[in-house]
Parts: sequence; structure tokens; C-alpha cells
Amino acid sequence: MKIALDAMGGDHGPAPCIEGALQAAKELDVEVILVGDEAMLTQECARLGLADSRLTIRHAPQVVEMHESPAAVARKKRDSSIWIATELVKSGEASAVVSPGNTGASMVSAFFVLGLIKGVERPAIATSLPTLTGEAIMLDVGANVDCAAKHLEQFALMGNDYGKHLFRKASPRVGLLSIGEEDSKGNEVTKEAFKLLKASSLNFIGNVEGRDVYSGTADVVVCDGFIGNVALKISEGVADTIKKLLLKEISSSWFGRLAYPLIASPLLKLKRRIDYAEFGGAPLLGVNGITIICHGRSSAKAIKNAIRRAKGMAEGRVHELIQRDIEDSLTSKPPMDLPS
Repeated sequence: MKIALDAMGGDHGPAPCIEGALQAAKELDVEVILVGDEAMLTQECARLGLADSRLTIRHAPQVVEMHESPAAVARKKRDSSIWIATELVKSGEASAVVSPGNTGASMVSAFFVLGLIKGVERPAIATSLPTLTGEAIMLDVGANVDCAAKHLEQFALMGNDYGKHLFRKASPRVGLLSIGEEDSKGNEVTKEAFKLLKASSLNFIGNVEGRDVYSGTADVVVCDGFIGNVALKISEGVADTIKKLLLKEISSSWFGRLAYPLIASPLLKLKRRIDYAEFGGAPLLGVNGITIICHGRSSAKAIKNAIRRAKGMAEGRVHELIQRDIEDSLTSKPPMDLPS
């Protein structure tokens, strides 16, 4: 299996991408196509002393910077690393594309090059979150600012199929993020989405509140991209703050420093549970192919795990399952009454 990697888009240059690709090639039995400036990538591989036949380079003369408008990609940067990497998936040369670059550019490239799955009106970014019982999926976390109820229903269907693959559960528990558990709580969109999800064939457990997201109550948490992105960024900030406060408290007293060797192991396990690098990246669900979006600051470990997730989705044929279920959902709904 070959994975296309946008090796130029990350905050820290191509080095983490190359190192992560090599780790993935060795551990996951995949081939990785490094897409970017050929001279720069060749030079960086030589500097790092990395040489492996499972890593190849595909030249892309342009790079989409983090500050650039995603719309400019389709108009001016079709020779960029993310666009060319996505074209490798379209042509069948690669099974998936992974990028730590501009999120908007990844979405635009996927939309124009791969297209949407039949019946899907909006793609959704699905991220993994640690919970008390393991892991949960939240979507959308940034692809769509404004959504209608039918879009949330589609997110739930896509998240359900992704959850089946990720958790190996025949019927993942799906919850709708709202301000209260009662079906009467929320805005008009969430209240209408509640009705649609309740009438669906999904294992819909009702509304979940923000405090329930990390409890493990739901396997799949559905929301619009504005709420999801805010919730995700707040969660990342809280986790980072707790980590820093904990270390500050430990180092501020002789008792804390004395006790540290005894608590170092559980602290390390906690760090791993909340570290985004363990999850790698978030898939863009709803496009006709596999696109994994990573943090711009992704480490080599994060890149490797993003490639792991891409490989798993390709093997599980997740996008094909999504298309099947979306089509089934559309055909099972009664036709709309036309005005006379």
C-alpha cells in the first residue's frame, strides 16, 4: 500500500514528515510518497541520513503556506504539494493522502480533486478524543461553520461508519452535542437534528452535554464545525494547562520532587492518553477518497500515527461504507410532497 504525504506543509519543515514516513514504512509495511520540492526533500533525507526504498519523492514546486487563503489553491496552486498528493489518490497511485499543512487547502484539494461521495452535501473532519473508557469520535471539528439539521444527520451516519471501523463495534453509540440532555434543549438546528437521528437506524442515545464528551457515554459525538472546533481547541488548551500546572506543583516543593519517581509512570501514561501525536490525524469524511489532516506542529510520531490511521481506513474501505449508508438513508426516506 502506498500513502501520499504532503511533506512541505508542516510548521517545522519536511524533517518530521520524512522521519515519520520512515518510521511508518518500517513499522506498518507501507510505502510512502513524499510530495514536495524534490531538491529540498533529497537534501533533507541526506542530512538526516535516511535512505529507504519504501520512500520515494514526487516533485511539487509550490507550497501552500498556513496564512494563505484555501481558495487560492484551486486558482493558483495546482502545483502545490497538497494538490499533487491528492491527485495521487485520485489516480489510484496512492491509497490515501496525509497532510500536516493548511487545513483549508487540504479540504479544497479533496473537494475539487476527489469530489464528494454521492449523497453527501458537506464533508466533516472527525477527530479522536480520549475518554474514561477509551476513545470517542467528534465531528465536525472545523470543516463547516454553519450547518442544517440534515447535515448533522449525515455527519452522524459518517461518524457511525468510521466508529464501526475504529472501535470494531457493530453499533456505536451516537450522541448529539447540545446544552441539555432533554430533546427540547438546544437551538432549532439541534432540535430538528434530534428528531432526524431519533427516527434513523443509528444507535442514537440522545443529546450529550459538553461534560459528557470525555466520559465515554457516546462513541460518536455530532456537532457543527464551529462548535466542534471551539470545543477541540478549548480541550487542547485545558490539557496543556493541566500538564503545566501539575509539573509546576511537583517541582515547587521538596515533597513533590521526592514523590515524582513514584508517580512518574502514571503521569507518563496520562500524557500519552491526551497527546494528539498518539491519534496522528483526523480524517475528512465524505470525500471520495481518504484524506487525513494533521496538526501543523506534528512530530514524526504524529505523522507515523496519521499514516497508520490512513492505512487502517483504506483497509477497512471506510469511504465505501459511508457511501453505501448515505445512499441507503436517502432511498429509505419518503419522497417530499411537491406543491400542486
